[in-house]
Amino acid sequence: MDEILDDIDRWRAVGQRVAVARVVDIEGSGPRDPGAAMAVNQEGEVAGSVSGGCVEGAVVGEALELLGGRRGPGITTFGYSDDEAFAVGLTCGGTIHLFVEELDW
Repeated sequence: MDEILDDIDRWRAVGQRVAVARVVDIEGSGPRDPGAAMAVNQEGEVAGSVSGGCVEGAVVGEALELLGGRRGPGITTFGYSDDEAFAVGLTCGGTIHLFVEELDW
């Protein structure tokens, strides 16, 4: 999370809303360990990584839906057997569980 704090501070300083996605669990092989985090501002700019690049695009979409009020905070799962995850490149054979929420501090 430390690696994204500068970007979060910069975005918040100019009034941007920010969503944060954090890896909270993995099953099997996962590209990043629990605790890995990614921040997305309301313009779609990204800092950090939750999957080494393989599902980041889908996570940005989830974050923007949250910031746009089209979904609430909660767990999002990507796994090898999940058609969407496979389509966006999670081929490591595992499942990752992310908690996505709007930053409120």
